[in-house]
Amino acid sequence: MTAAIRTVIAADELLARRTLRDLLAGAGDIELVTECRDGVEAARALAELAPELVFLDIQMPGFDGFAAVLRARSTPASAPVPASAPVPVPAPVIIFITAHERHAERAFELAAVDYLLKPFDDHRFLRALDRARAEVQRRRLAAPAPALIAGAAAPDKPAERYASRIVVKDGQNVELIDVADIHCIRADAYYAELQLADRSVLLREPMQDLEARLDPDRFVRIHRSAIVNIDQIHRVERAGSNSLMVVLQDGARLPVSRSRRGEIDRVLRAK
Repeated sequence: MTAAIRTVIAADELLARRTLRDLLAGAGDIELVTECRDGVEAARALAELAPELVFLDIQMPGFDGFAAVLRARSTPASAPVPASAPVPVPAPVIIFITAHERHAERAFELAAVDYLLKPFDDHRFLRALDRARAEVQRRRLAAPAPALIAGAAAPDKPAERYASRIVVKDGQNVELIDVADIHCIRADAYYAELQLADRSVLLREPMQDLEARLDPDRFVRIHRSAIVNIDQIHRVERAGSNSLMVVLQDGARLPVSRSRRGEIDRVLRAK
């Protein structure tokens, strides 16, 4: 039986907390562990209660939702992990809630899985919850085994957090791109070109910074000017006597630099 998702609600308005509580009541896989009324309570709950999912209002007394997340990440847990929490406890999945679109970019910089703009309807909430469920499951599967944690041989290592969506600005517009929809990324002068199934999107960000934000179990850099989605790799073939070429599912062909062949070998061994 799959463990319930330990969930925290943080909002300063009673009506907002009640609405979230009622919406979550119909989900059989959610365990609501606490409700927070301000940023101070939210930071403490994130640091001490080992939630896997947090619905976090941005504008709250004390300090805002962004500050609550940053404070919790920098605060060592002072309470034992609850017995009902999955072991090991993954980093919490965050869904920010706000009435202002201007906070979207900041929310996704903090690796939020979704961003609910008030007022939202039940359908939009359930879409966010489904996205959160999938991300919680992914993090559970990616967490090290309990036996490894119990052994002294494994060094302490902070939980890695990778982007689930990329924020792209286009003038006054902000678009959210699911990383799973990206086939490959190519360097284009001062931009990175995100290649999707039916179009490409330009992002002004260095390839090195973008690579650091992507999960290395899902993306591999094959060249100084190319990163590919591992799930989109169809085959790797020789191109000449001493060259390799990655062929994607859509037929795109990308060269592998000599210095990156070890990364391709890692991918092939894992498949």
